[in-house]
Amino acid sequence: MSRDLLFEIGVEEIPSAPLYAAIAQLAEAVPVALRDARLGYERIDVYGAPRRLAVLVTGLAERQEDVTEKAKGPAVKAAFDAEGHPTKAAEGFARGKGVDVADLVTEESGGGTYVFAVIEREGLPAAEVLPDLLARLAAGIDWPKSMRWGSGSTRFIRPVRWLTALFGPEVVPVRYAGLVAGGVTFGHPFLAPGPVTVPAPSAYVETLRAAKCLVDPEERASAIRDAIEAAAAARGVTAVVPEKTFAEVVNLVEWPTVAVGHFDEEFLAVPREVTEEAMESHQRYFPVEGPGGALAPYFIVVHNGDPERTDAIAAGHERVIRARLADAAFFYHEDLKRSLEEHVASLDSIVFQEKLGTLGAKVARIEALARALAEQVDADADEAAYAARAAHLAKADLVTHAVVEFTSLQGVMGYHYALASGESEAVAEAIVDHYKPRFAGDALPRSTAGKLVSIADKLDTIAGIFAIGQAPTGSADPYALRRGAIGILAMALDGGVRIDLVESIAAALAGYDGVVPGLDPGDVGPAVREFFLGRLEGVLKERGHAYDTVAAVLAVCGDDPADALARAEALTAFRAASDAMEDLSVAFTRAKNLAQPDLGTGADPALMGVEEAELADALSAAEQTAGEALRIGDYTTALGTLAQLRGPIDAFFDAVLVMDPDEALRANRLRLLNRFVALFTAYADFSKLAG
Repeated sequence: MSRDLLFEIGVEEIPSAPLYAAIAQLAEAVPVALRDARLGYERIDVYGAPRRLAVLVTGLAERQEDVTEKAKGPAVKAAFDAEGHPTKAAEGFARGKGVDVADLVTEESGGGTYVFAVIEREGLPAAEVLPDLLARLAAGIDWPKSMRWGSGSTRFIRPVRWLTALFGPEVVPVRYAGLVAGGVTFGHPFLAPGPVTVPAPSAYVETLRAAKCLVDPEERASAIRDAIEAAAAARGVTAVVPEKTFAEVVNLVEWPTVAVGHFDEEFLAVPREVTEEAMESHQRYFPVEGPGGALAPYFIVVHNGDPERTDAIAAGHERVIRARLADAAFFYHEDLKRSLEEHVASLDSIVFQEKLGTLGAKVARIEALARALAEQVDADADEAAYAARAAHLAKADLVTHAVVEFTSLQGVMGYHYALASGESEAVAEAIVDHYKPRFAGDALPRSTAGKLVSIADKLDTIAGIFAIGQAPTGSADPYALRRGAIGILAMALDGGVRIDLVESIAAALAGYDGVVPGLDPGDVGPAVREFFLGRLEGVLKERGHAYDTVAAVLAVCGDDPADALARAEALTAFRAASDAMEDLSVAFTRAKNLAQPDLGTGADPALMGVEEAELADALSAAEQTAGEALRIGDYTTALGTLAQLRGPIDAFFDAVLVMDPDEALRANRLRLLNRFVALFTAYADFSKLAG
């Protein structure tokens, strides 16, 4: 037998992001709680709207499952005396488990014989279990911030105003936050005020829909999207709907209605990004585009008010956006009164990091580092010049009025102000792009200049924070150094900027000479390098390369991330197509363990037997072919050439005693193995490959 269960927590308005998080938490917690309570069910749905969180369980069992538990007691020799009578140990164990001593059973366990108590636990009615279970679920929600209200001690994201709990037709008396659950809920506070009786859990969604509340976030999202598209189409425009803003709006309304507002066309003279930012981030409005893709002087707003008052609501929002856009236009035009170059000097008054100086000093380091990186990667002269100029101006917009007001537009406004100041498109583009990539999967800077400035900016921060001893620890990474390192690697791996980690890190640390007291590049540099190698290892594994392939490659060429990727890709493909490399890795490991590099590789042919000579000849041919392949990056050919050494090395080990008692023969054979190891190590450390 089963019934449906409804549990709703009614609250004051929950912010959008915490509401999404709470829904996700309940979706995970409810199945676990029911499983632990031995209550079967058919389906679980979790709903959420600004003023409520709800769980609907379909087909919940009316009783817990019966359970048989077996508890291990003392060993038989301790539980019974020589005559077989139970000892005090057995009696105490049985009494503690609530069974008769005569009902104890004996079983083998862990090499001995012990007594066990078999305990039959009859399942309780679900109605008895649910009140505490549901109260614990409510208390277990983890909020980023919580509050207390009134005289109670309960903490929640917002004050809890009602509880609704039904198991079939019966109310479940859940006690939480000083309230006792009932069978009523509350719909829209203005469109359907007052309590609403829920006739049955299965009628919950429809009951609230009739009370002007769409409790299902997916239903709200669909309704909002359809209404936005219809409103835009009616005016011959297309709505600009960023997913982040849209997702937030979905959790701001319970009965969504769409209104269209208008603003003065003069505001379209302001850069589009400013207008959109004022609408989206500050007001959660959706801009619209005309047929040609340019912004149109309209906006779409999703409101929670009376649909019959939509025109009045739209007029109110028009007054709000007019003021916001007027401020934005004022900031923009004030900023244009000075060139971007004139703003650079103001960076000297802004602290970058208390131990690392000002933003002005950082800009000087970025500019110098961008020049060094351009030289390192042999960048085109124009790109190098663009990078240096962009690095000089990259942070200047941080002191402009527009960016102070709209912080997310850093870089974007730098682009516009650079063009207005007469800078080239290439420089302006590098300024806006140097913040990329901001997150995993984000677009890379479009030009070499943009990539150079981005790498310089991120690497300067990483080097500086390591220099002052504040490297990331555990999950703590307040300066987002991991994200910065992964961004640099993305540009090296996918952006065509082939940097050398050791050289680049050294150049970055050179910028802190005289800034960080007692800085020892010989100590900090290797730590930064290991930090990058750790990130590179993770990136290569995420791209599908086996852990041992990654370890083998990074042991040899980790300082060149792009080269490491190319080698890993070739090795992964070769291992998938052939088993020769696995056998060779065993031979390589054996050779490496025996090798003595200090002896060199100059083996004397006069001291060689047949198998030794054949290996030497094979090595000579392989060194020529593989060496050229490695030089030009043809790693498939290089691996194929190495694989051809399988026969000669196997024959060598089968026929030759490397550690011969004759010192001259032993040294000659070790030199031959040194040569073998050196050839392989030019590609990777094959001893790290698993068998």
